[in-house]
Amino acid sequence: MGECERQTGVHLRGVNKGFGEGETRIEVLHGIDLDVKLGEILLVAGPSGSGKTTLLCLMAGLLDADAGSICVFGTNLQALAADDKTALRAKEIGFVFQQFNLLPALSALENAAIPLLVQGRSRREALARAAANLEHVGLQHRLRSSPANLSGGEQQRVAIARALATNPRLLICDEPTAALDGETGAKIMTVLRETALRPDRSIVLVTHDNRVFHFGDRLARITDGRILSVEAIQAARRAGQGDEE
Repeated sequence: MGECERQTGVHLRGVNKGFGEGETRIEVLHGIDLDVKLGEILLVAGPSGSGKTTLLCLMAGLLDADAGSICVFGTNLQALAADDKTALRAKEIGFVFQQFNLLPALSALENAAIPLLVQGRSRREALARAAANLEHVGLQHRLRSSPANLSGGEQQRVAIARALATNPRLLICDEPTAALDGETGAKIMTVLRETALRPDRSIVLVTHDNRVFHFGDRLARITDGRILSVEAIQAARRAGQGDEE
């Protein structure tokens, strides 16, 4: 096990991950070395099938690495029991994935309150905080709407409000602006930067939307399960290399 670096949000060294057995086994990630600094938005870009989502799942402890070390705020994930990983996720990590995963029988407000209810907060407190988060993402007029009555972009914003519910120290986002127009995507990125990011917190965001690159601090490029480069956003923009899925 590698030693954890306490001055980073996420610290990966020599991480490998594959799926399957024998001749059908597919190696997805190869020797990943990557740090997510405190107080930064790290963007991850690369073609479809390059291992981006697998990388996010490893950072969140949803998958176990086959080799290497993964630390989150100084805690070695491989040293944690399954229940402890679940507790860490509930306390420290928020998720925005491509699939919104909203519960169809609940309103936007109730969906955004779920993480707080799971933590044991009172319904009144949970709904009040959820309403504030929905207002931050511009959905104060849709609190009572069901997911079926929301557009794809509105559902994405509910998912983001839900991810912000517990004020997570690590926010993991998989294409959070994919379903949004340029103006709304910029608003969401502004919300993430102003609401979710603080000096002791980190955001990892997978995207191929180069319209929002300037909201990030650094850009990691991944291809075929390997990190090709990690560079400051300004350098990446000068290079003019917008990745496509």
